[in-house]
Amino acid sequence: MTTLYVGNLPFSATEADLRSLFEQHGKVDSVKIINDRETGRPRGFAFVDMPSSDAQNAIQHTNGYEMSGRQLRVNEARERAPRPPRSGGGAHW
Repeated sequence: MTTLYVGNLPFSATEADLRSLFEQHGKVDSVKIINDRETGRPRGFAFVDMPSSDAQNAIQHTNGYEMSGRQLRVNEARERAPRPPRSGGGAHW
């Protein structure tokens, strides 16, 4: 299983739109558009899970694909770096 990062998404894009696009290049296991926690609005990127055998083909065919006037950036998702601990806001003893 490979997770693809899909960036520069138009805010009007839906999970169904992405599924339809990526299914042209292989089996899609899941699609997740990332929304802002506070506003609930899309943040302009998504993740698509595909079998590894289909992922490279999908990247080649969808990276740079124009969707609603925006060129998609598609690559293999990288593990997110750990966040540094937050300062402030805690109890002071």
